[in-house]
Amino acid sequence: MKIRLFCVAGMSTSLLVNRMREAAARGGEDIDIRAYAESDMEKCLDGVDVALLGPQSRLALKKARALCGPKNIPVDVIPVSIYSEMNGEKALAFAKELQDNYRRENK
Repeated sequence: MKIRLFCVAGMSTSLLVNRMREAAARGGEDIDIRAYAESDMEKCLDGVDVALLGPQSRLALKKARALCGPKNIPVDVIPVSIYSEMNGEKALAFAKELQDNYRRENK
């Protein structure tokens, strides 16, 4: 699974990325998780399974959906409650649920 997080500069999501990686490792999962600036989104979507936006980038959701839709990549804003806690397990669960829901809705 390939998850990409995007925020204004790609910096504030770095801690959450590390926590998500730790959660994946604890679960024995091999998941590629990285953070980028939202301005780099278009060139960072190849092979991505899920795209997440930091809450501070929620205004970019419409643009993100336009970029991700044709590539069949589910995208959404990370809930503030998860982001503010920097909870890697919840963020990872959110990404997986987003992917599962997208697959069900787009069969």
